[in-house]
Amino acid sequence: MVGMRWDNLRLDDPPTGDQDAADGDALFPVLSPSGRQDVAVPLIERGAVARTFDTPGFRGMTFYEVQAKSVVNRVPESSRMGFKWTINPYRGCQHSCVYCVTGETPVLMADGRTKPLAEVAVGDPIYGTVKQGYYRRYALTTVLAHWSTAKPAYRVSIEDGTQLVCSGDHRFLTERGWKHVIGTEWGGPLQRPFLTVNNRLMGVGGFAEPPKETVAYRRGYLCGMIRGDRTIQGDRPYPPIEACAPGRGHAFRLALIDSEGLSRTRGYLADASIGCTEFVLAEESVTRRRVMAIRASGRDKVHTIQWLIDWPQNPAPDWHKGFLAGIFDAEGSYSRGILRISNTDPEIVEWTVASLKALGFDWAIESQGRANGLVSIRLRGGLREALRFFHTVDPAITRKRSIDGMAIKSDAKLRVTAIEPLGLDLPMYDITTGTGDFIANGVVSHNCFARNTHTYLDLDAGADFDTKVVVKVNAPALVRKKLASAAWQGEHIAMGTNVDCYQRAEGRYRLMPGIIGALKDAANPFSILTKGTLILRDIELLAEAAEVTDVGLNVSAGFVDKDLWRSVEPGTPAPTRRLEACAALNERGLACGVLMGPVIPYLSDSPAQLAETVRQIAAAGAISVTPIVLHLRPGTREWFFRWLRAYHPGLVGRYEELYGRGAYAPKAYQDRIAGQVRELARELGIGRPRHGFGHGRRPPAALPGPSAARALAVAPEAEPPVPARPEQLTLL
Repeated sequence: MVGMRWDNLRLDDPPTGDQDAADGDALFPVLSPSGRQDVAVPLIERGAVARTFDTPGFRGMTFYEVQAKSVVNRVPESSRMGFKWTINPYRGCQHSCVYCVTGETPVLMADGRTKPLAEVAVGDPIYGTVKQGYYRRYALTTVLAHWSTAKPAYRVSIEDGTQLVCSGDHRFLTERGWKHVIGTEWGGPLQRPFLTVNNRLMGVGGFAEPPKETVAYRRGYLCGMIRGDRTIQGDRPYPPIEACAPGRGHAFRLALIDSEGLSRTRGYLADASIGCTEFVLAEESVTRRRVMAIRASGRDKVHTIQWLIDWPQNPAPDWHKGFLAGIFDAEGSYSRGILRISNTDPEIVEWTVASLKALGFDWAIESQGRANGLVSIRLRGGLREALRFFHTVDPAITRKRSIDGMAIKSDAKLRVTAIEPLGLDLPMYDITTGTGDFIANGVVSHNCFARNTHTYLDLDAGADFDTKVVVKVNAPALVRKKLASAAWQGEHIAMGTNVDCYQRAEGRYRLMPGIIGALKDAANPFSILTKGTLILRDIELLAEAAEVTDVGLNVSAGFVDKDLWRSVEPGTPAPTRRLEACAALNERGLACGVLMGPVIPYLSDSPAQLAETVRQIAAAGAISVTPIVLHLRPGTREWFFRWLRAYHPGLVGRYEELYGRGAYAPKAYQDRIAGQVRELARELGIGRPRHGFGHGRRPPAALPGPSAARALAVAPEAEPPVPARPEQLTLL
């Protein structure tokens, strides 16, 4: 996204006689809900009123009050949700749950690897572009600012299958220059160059997924590196070198100029219980760089190394990736846009070609015409394939991965095929760089230079989704208008499915009473999911609504462990307080269930923990309990693993194994948790028929969807569908 510009939102017009906001920053005093006057802030056309409050619960927060154009949003079919319509009166959330953060757009870093946009930090070296002569070229630059906001999302689909989700204001470099995602040709604030179908973006196309460091990958890397270097002395036919002369017995040595390859090899050998000694093989001179080396000796160690680098019978894809990374670090080069791997051993050449073929690369064999039989394998496909190679196999030596100065030329299929509004607001991240752009998932993306004196609301102070909350102050009126329209069919509306409508800000802005009142007056069915306890403020209004329509209520509580709650859900009410709210709602005759999520593997899933959580859910009178095992989608995954490494480093390996195949835990694990919860719920009477809910009305569906019964029955969570290609929530 480009700054925090509210192109689809507008405040009331300024009083007559004041400076036209389009001509500059007109200052207007604003009153806080408590009645005091806040510091005057600049209001710009299509702008937002920014407020901060001294109340302890709101310290460090900024609230942007906007006049939205719509608030009842259609949920895109691609989301696979069980409901079609949702209301989110707020953008941003104060709960700060460590498993709810997104921002997964891969950004090309200076070391040739990628990092999720949400994790990029000020000072990070990354790639941007500069214009030199006839070409725009890749150039190293630095991140100067990093921030986030929330805006209506658009999905830009590209011919190669890449999907870029961003705001309408974002700009991409096309063959015809910079273009915004949306715009218009005729007057108004959106008159600007904008993308259309068949425009071609500039870059190399979507980045490949990096490899996982599995056992097969590590063995493949060791095989490529050690066989490429050929430095084992013993009873296997590896030619000795001077330092391993006959008579020294079993010895291993690896010498490299680049410490990165040496360090990775030493680490992988240490994982196999082979300790190596590091030493200086050759000091730096006028013509040569310093050469470091590692060595190990002893029959058992050398035999283990020889076993580790044996050619496999049926190599897995991870082995091929590791082998190519190792042989490239040992014998590869990337210069003037040409990637080569050279060797004199026909067997190594054969395995290199086989691995390239297994991973779908194209190559050519080049004979060097030397007496030693040196052969070079050249990768075809230019920069696009070179980057795919680097990201797919992940060589350790970053010096060999540089693309600095290379022209942005590619035969990648980057024609725009569709531009679609998603119908919902999403958290979006952006950065400012020294070159004014960066490489986002393989295409050149413009960054923002927004400042207070510009036509954008300045949000580049490093604040993020947890501290910047957008408040749609006219939400109740918009709901009432939507429900009164002739086109509205009275369909179910879900709330709290994206951003909690009962977060702390609701205590100050009081938007939900107006929204519930509008739904009640229209007798429109709705449901609410919340982690907050503020819902009890509106209990009588909810009861009135339940007299005339179906009202579904759920509180979210995945566990009752207080220490875990403070660590992973620091901004939410305690789980016991949420269950007390569930009890109060049920006592009032409002059927309320519990979404028991997330169940966090190895932290809240022991039999004793599950039993205690379900016991307290039953004590709250919940009409249902639906267990949801932790999901780690791209972006969320990186943030959660960062938290895991900081607080539970011993669990990182177990999580990598459990979530090694995607965002969801294995079906067997989910079934086990669901079965345990089902049995506990049956023993404690959760889900048995009850009477008196909704003043004689049937118990409403707590979770909207094609089958309302799924929330009323204690059943295992259905295995989520695995998309063919994870959708890139780009620039989030």
